[in-house]
Formats: sequence, C-alpha cells, structure tokens
Amino acid sequence: MMSFTFADFVGFTGVLLLLLAYFMQLSNIIKKDSNWYIVLNIVGAALSCMASILIHYIPFVILEFTWMLVSFFPLLKKIKKT
Repeated sequence: MMSFTFADFVGFTGVLLLLLAYFMQLSNIIKKDSNWYIVLNIVGAALSCMASILIHYIPFVILEFTWMLVSFFPLLKKIKKT
C-alpha cells in the first residue's frame, strides 16, 4: 500500500492550484492577466517546486521554479503600474 507523504500533499496541492487556474482561465471565469490567475500560478508552482525539492527530482525543480519566476513578471508589471 502506498503512503501519502508530506511531499505528496504539497505536490498535489500545487498541481491542483495550477490546474484550477488553467481551467478557470479556459472557462473564462478569470482572465489570464487577473490577479487570481497570476497568484494561483505563483503559489501552485512554488508548492510544486517545493514538493520536487522534497523528493529530490531536479528536472521538476527547474520546471516549477521557472514557471513560478515567469509568473512573477506580470505581477511585477501590474505593481509598477499602480
């Protein structure tokens, strides 16, 4: 029987947030430049990156860290406008 670890919980939560953001954007519930979409991507990618660190899987650490970093740029652009 497979046990559910802390890394699993963190990873599943991160992936759920990323998929939720994607689904909501595709369904026109939120726009791709909305604060919710950006924050869901940042937090989802950060949690997924953390889970990848916990399980020592470097390819996904790189992928999720990059996703998180790229997601910060629209947020920074919005902050600079205000």
